[in-house]
Amino acid sequence: MVGILWLSATSADGAEAVHPHNLIPPGTAAYEAVSLEATLHGRAVASVTLSQPTVVAVASKPEDWGFFQFPSVGYLPNVALEVHWSMHADSITSYGKSGSAKATSTDGGKTWTRSEAPAEATEGLLLPSGDRIAVVSPVALKATDLDLPKSVGEARASRPKHPMVLYRHSELPPSRQGIFIKRLRQGQNTWVTEHATLIDPQALRYSLDGLVPIVWWGDMHIAADGALYAGTYPGYRLRADGSVDPSSGIYFYRSTDEGRTWKIQGRILYDADLSVDPIGDTRMGFTEPAFEILADGTFLCVLRTTDGRGIGPMYASFSQDLGATWTKPKAFTPSGVLPRLLRLKNGVTVLSSGRPGVQVRFSTNRNAETWTDSFEMLPYHNLPDVGSCGYTGLLATGPDRFLLVYSDFRFLNAAKEIRKAIKIREIVVTPK
Repeated sequence: MVGILWLSATSADGAEAVHPHNLIPPGTAAYEAVSLEATLHGRAVASVTLSQPTVVAVASKPEDWGFFQFPSVGYLPNVALEVHWSMHADSITSYGKSGSAKATSTDGGKTWTRSEAPAEATEGLLLPSGDRIAVVSPVALKATDLDLPKSVGEARASRPKHPMVLYRHSELPPSRQGIFIKRLRQGQNTWVTEHATLIDPQALRYSLDGLVPIVWWGDMHIAADGALYAGTYPGYRLRADGSVDPSSGIYFYRSTDEGRTWKIQGRILYDADLSVDPIGDTRMGFTEPAFEILADGTFLCVLRTTDGRGIGPMYASFSQDLGATWTKPKAFTPSGVLPRLLRLKNGVTVLSSGRPGVQVRFSTNRNAETWTDSFEMLPYHNLPDVGSCGYTGLLATGPDRFLLVYSDFRFLNAAKEIRKAIKIREIVVTPK
């Protein structure tokens, strides 16, 4: 947890700091092909071999935020690889609209070919029935076109000039209730969108900039009881006394009908540790959860707090009762957005995150309560920007290895021009 006290993007007197990401101490550089030891408290706990990064695609011109970033990786039905990334503004106005690019590889990720066809990599959660489901975000509707109920208050917004107005979920028009799931039935080639039911009497939903979205983002898994569990954000609620909790929490839902109905299971409420994040009580809350089920059935959730107020730590929380109750969230990294978790068959749990840069960490113990020092995929220290969007994708390719995909904002093309690029590399980790 070195450096967590240096998280704030403002100085002690409230003035804006210069390049606050430079206050985050980098981990071990692993920018090129290299074999290293992963260490925990100075002790080597795993051997790690990182391949040379392969360039998937390079932007042909300077791109604004949201374009040529936010990559993910998956398998195609024919076992080829596909990487796709965003080509639209990072905005509520983009929800439910097309705007991505992709590339495919038939040689295990060594070479890549751009494709204009729609992304079709296997995604979402594979069900015991053979169906596959994934969450989709519909187009945000204009508030003026809806018969909205009376607002119950406002959320603590990431950008104070853009208030998030809250409404009871149960009182919203039917089109703004529930969630939307797309389903690929076994043996079929076409995804079908379904409007699923959400059962959560305390739930609130928001409008922002005159639009009402349905946002229910996070990871889904099947637990030992056979039910589906989803850890999602943003979560807003009415407290038991009827007052509004303005902080975003991470809400867990359970489905026993293959994703057609989801019932509230438990919540991780925002609980800032001001000793490591002095401005934590002004933040939006917990967002962008990574959710994984460990070998012993424990639920692990890693949480983002970085928001419009500056860089914040990532927290971790655990549940021993299928997400009904959770341990007090504990800050364990100085920064990080959209954490990703992957449990390998050799017992190692992988954590990737970023902004600034891109980091990979490992946990070699069964309970994932301790993490190795980070490996850095890109330089960011003493540079004028964060180097990457920080969003990553993970894909297991064997019991001891995986692919990591990420964006590089400072790639030099053949003309020595700085352009955004999407990169991928294989990483092999062997616990000692």
